[in-house]
Amino acid sequence: MSEAWRSYLETHRDRFLNEFLELLRIPSVSTEPSLAGEVRRAAEWTADRLRQAGIENVQVMDTQCHPVVYGDWLHAGADKPTLLFYGHFDVQPADPLELWTSPPFDPRVEDGCIFARGASDMKGSLLLPAIACEALLKTEGKLPVNVKFLYEGEEEIGSPSLTRFIQENRDRLACDMVVCADGGVGSEDDPVVNVGRRGLTALEVTVRSANTDLHSGGAGGMVHNALHALVQILASMRDEEGRILVEGFYDDVRPLTEEERAEIAKAPFDADAYKAAIGIKDFFGEPEYTPQERNVARPTLEVNGLWGGYQGAGTKTVIPCEAHAKITCRLVPDQDPERVAKCVIDHIHKVAPRQVEVSIETFPGDADPYLLPADHPGLQALEKAVAAVSKKWPARVRGGGTVPITGMMKRLLGVDTITLGASGGMERAHAPNEFVRIRNFERIQYAYCMLLQELGAR
Repeated sequence: MSEAWRSYLETHRDRFLNEFLELLRIPSVSTEPSLAGEVRRAAEWTADRLRQAGIENVQVMDTQCHPVVYGDWLHAGADKPTLLFYGHFDVQPADPLELWTSPPFDPRVEDGCIFARGASDMKGSLLLPAIACEALLKTEGKLPVNVKFLYEGEEEIGSPSLTRFIQENRDRLACDMVVCADGGVGSEDDPVVNVGRRGLTALEVTVRSANTDLHSGGAGGMVHNALHALVQILASMRDEEGRILVEGFYDDVRPLTEEERAEIAKAPFDADAYKAAIGIKDFFGEPEYTPQERNVARPTLEVNGLWGGYQGAGTKTVIPCEAHAKITCRLVPDQDPERVAKCVIDHIHKVAPRQVEVSIETFPGDADPYLLPADHPGLQALEKAVAAVSKKWPARVRGGGTVPITGMMKRLLGVDTITLGASGGMERAHAPNEFVRIRNFERIQYAYCMLLQELGAR
């Protein structure tokens, strides 16, 4: 097979970059109801881009919330594998806006990087499979494998509609493996391939101590303060070194083998540079594990938000009657989101002071943890493709974050997921001044073409 696709990618490099910038200008924030129209506009834009690439049967499909984009090209033959490309066109909110050095939805190109909300997570990576398919179809007239596309607009809110969509479209989405574009492969000097993601469960706690805020002079010393009660509850969940004290929380955690610990240690990680980049004095967590192990292979329980009482300037001498906290838990292989949430809820009710009432809300979008089998043929093909656009063979790493589709596809369709995207480390995803390196966006286009050829040859 010729490699005319290489010349095609080079010839159309500027167009692909301009398309990336165009997509970044759409403020497709899925958490904001007033921007639902912009999420749909991003879906329509993505559908048009797939059609331009030569993908067939492209349609924007409604769900209970934001739409899904589907498309396919199924002419490689029954003896060739079918890949399902996954990505999402929604993004996180840009707040706080005052911390951005340029408008978040007006992409800025500077020093080989693109700064914008969604630059790293994951609008550039969304384009990569389409670009690769276009290059191969325009130069070879066909693809070496059968392909399907599933792009959603709800990943940043936990993909609440995706489970039902997959269940209702099992035949349409049937495939041999998923290729997730939501991720990265490191740098040319330190390439990596992702083999696992942590799962997720989330809840919100509300503590009420009275039916109104009270004067701290008139009621002080007689009634419980909702904020104090909530802080007491939260403090009971972890010890001073970060070990989680919730009964049953660790019961299903799969122990790390020596081989797994050695594999994690191989991943590129500069501890001093990391601490300097995010401005911390030192790492924190279970001392029995390294920072890298805690970040990717151990579960967490984190307070993400805490509020109640007076928030204005100066002093207001009240005893707050209500306090709230948001909690999320990252999960590792064999942990079940529903069971972990129940353990946390039971703990809260057990330790709550008797003078207060506690209510707990769980949220849709639980995600199962996922670990790719070490001998999966897709992983072997992925490593070969990444090595071809890097300076050495990639290390296998697990991701500390959550991509719901990985566990979802294993549970619902029985297929495994490999990850190939252009995101890099420390690119401020979800934070102000998010960016992506243009070099990664360009070189992973080549990796995608090589991956398709390698899988077709197998």
